[in-house]
Amino acid sequence: MTQTGHKTDSLPDLESTAGLEPVVALPETGLSTTTDDPAPAPAEVDDTRDTRERILDAALELFTEQGYAGTSLRQIAEQLGVTKAALYYHFESKEDILLALHMRLHEFGKETLKKIGDEPVTLAKWGELLDDLLDQMLAQRTIFLMHERNQAALEKLHRQDHDAEHEDIQNQFRRVLADPRVPLRDRVRMAASFGAVFSSLFMSFDAFSASSEDEQAADVLLREVIRDIVSG
Repeated sequence: MTQTGHKTDSLPDLESTAGLEPVVALPETGLSTTTDDPAPAPAEVDDTRDTRERILDAALELFTEQGYAGTSLRQIAEQLGVTKAALYYHFESKEDILLALHMRLHEFGKETLKKIGDEPVTLAKWGELLDDLLDQMLAQRTIFLMHERNQAALEKLHRQDHDAEHEDIQNQFRRVLADPRVPLRDRVRMAASFGAVFSSLFMSFDAFSASSEDEQAADVLLREVIRDIVSG
């Protein structure tokens, strides 16, 4: 049976293997006829987005454990059990994978900014936003470890789309921290607490992650520090 315009990985059916045309019964007449229509293709197990995220997750693990420079595309493919060609379908290069992982950090800032809105931010509201931001970031602590251990490679990431988005997020936070409707004292505390969150997560995961108990204790203490800075 000849199929045109379709690419299929399914095995040929018995009729086509034998050179015969399949017989299909017509429900109304009971007559039979032949058809060249292919059988419906099985549903895809993973959609494009899911496959892309699986590639990123595998790369994140390898970049964190053995470094960006020490990881090859072949190793990422082997980790997933796919070919390098499958990686190239989603990413043009290893640098593209690193950039996509870095962009996950931007999502934290975007979600927080959505909750701020246009109203002046109080210290109480800021504390709630930072607490929520910490929840998101601590749930994705591996991404910060990866950044800490691959700073040299990440410093080379200068692309127009990345820089534009990064600048946009920074400008929105600057707008909040420069809002004249918020007392200067409060804005200084907001800026200091925001810096404490990111500096703690970027610079000290290795120091605080000797055990799960240490991690939990560090998380609690970090929240206490943030509350102290915000409340004074």
